[in-house]
Amino acid sequence: MTDQNENNKFYLDKRKRGWLYSGIFFIVVLILFIVNNSGDGKEKGPYPPFYMEVSGKTVQLNDFAGKIVIIEFWATWDAQCRESVSSLVEIKNEFKDKGVEVIGISLDGVTRGGYTKADVPNFIEEFKINYPVVFGNETTAYQFGGIQSIPTSFILDREGFVIAKHEGLVSKRQYVDVIQTILANKHKSKELAKAPNFLLPAAN
Repeated sequence: MTDQNENNKFYLDKRKRGWLYSGIFFIVVLILFIVNNSGDGKEKGPYPPFYMEVSGKTVQLNDFAGKIVIIEFWATWDAQCRESVSSLVEIKNEFKDKGVEVIGISLDGVTRGGYTKADVPNFIEEFKINYPVVFGNETTAYQFGGIQSIPTSFILDREGFVIAKHEGLVSKRQYVDVIQTILANKHKSKELAKAPNFLLPAAN
């Protein structure tokens, strides 16, 4: 009789066993949570892909507020782009003291499989490019209305309004005419759209 009473002390009915198992499960989950969140605080992976490689130096369009800016989308492999770059280098030299800036947005990383992206630094040196060059991406091209061909250029006034857009090769004379119109305040910008800001990795 005594043995039977002793055994009854350790007998749990169905409801009590449910509470016990639930408690054990909760304790195990709590222990695992503490273990997983302890340590040096660094994620162990897997890591998401980096969609834009940002170098130590970046260029932001907003940094050129108050200047007349020519933005050109181009690539090293295009013959017309090579000719256009030479004109832009001259414009930069001639108008740098009048608040005119040029920004080249290279699409080498997103055209032809990105194979020519590595050629950009040598291209900059070969053509003695004297203005900022950045690596563009699909997002930037889309924000500027979609780039259908290269070179494609935009001329912005001091407030960032797009005064002119050119698809294909543009002569130096065409650029200069628009620049002089803006310098003389003979342009109308309020009816036009502002260029979207961008923050892109610099190539030079």
